[in-house]
Amino acid sequence: MQVKILGSGAGGGFPQWNCACANCSALRAGRFRGSARTQTQIAVRAAADPNSPWVLINASPDLRGQILADLDFSPRKSPRDSPIEAVVLTGSEVDQVMGLLHLREFQPLQIFCTPSVEKAIREGNSLFRVINRENQTQWKRFDLGRAWEFPEPERGASQFLKFEAMRLDGDRDVVGLSIEGGASRIFCAPSLAALDEQLVKELNEYDVALMDGTFWSDDELIQVRGIGKKAREMGHLPISGPDGTMSRLAKVTKPRKIFIHVNNTNPILSEESAEYRELRAQGWEVAFDGMEIELK
Repeated sequence: MQVKILGSGAGGGFPQWNCACANCSALRAGRFRGSARTQTQIAVRAAADPNSPWVLINASPDLRGQILADLDFSPRKSPRDSPIEAVVLTGSEVDQVMGLLHLREFQPLQIFCTPSVEKAIREGNSLFRVINRENQTQWKRFDLGRAWEFPEPERGASQFLKFEAMRLDGDRDVVGLSIEGGASRIFCAPSLAALDEQLVKELNEYDVALMDGTFWSDDELIQVRGIGKKAREMGHLPISGPDGTMSRLAKVTKPRKIFIHVNNTNPILSEESAEYRELRAQGWEVAFDGMEIELK
């Protein structure tokens, strides 16, 4: 299985176009030890093989540029023959679906999502009608806790991915994804509001865990801006604190643990920060644009 992190930032990317926080200002001034980030986009395929199709996890607003920046996503032979064949949506937020509009150029595409996400996109916003022209798009609903394969068994692929979605927040239509390819498994939750004990136990069965790293602290935006909501109020479990992600997953030792979807205000963006050193000391990594993970 091959995983590519095409984008690793939260909404707005880093630097954010209208933000003058310490991180954004330092990066613009050229005195920041860290890298710019586009909005979070993950791509996976069963094998590092040109014939193996890519599946996108969500569809970032920055998707067009992210695709063009990597030759692995170039058309194969005919003018309409992209190796990107499917998108799996973990929710219906703007940052998760806006990139679908970049995929409207009469390219056959399968979109996997929950029934409520499909309804929100297809019935709730007329802009997305353009991706249904000429019947280019097949909408495929998935049930929570029920696995499905891609490419589908009837295509006779020798290598395939197995997906399973699980609810992460009872109040929002957000899911986490278990993705299995060959002998390896990854867990993907770029948006995570809570961690139940069952999920914490199950994470030790994975090889890689891509976890929501939006905010370092629950009151991060309030500290930076003086106003704003807390992380948990926005559906993001903070990294730090006694009930934060890092503390809750301290005993999860098997997977390679990586924070993704990092907000521009988060101190872990700076490789000189105490927060970055702390998470590295606890065995965590911070995703960056262009990061690649290859598993057996």
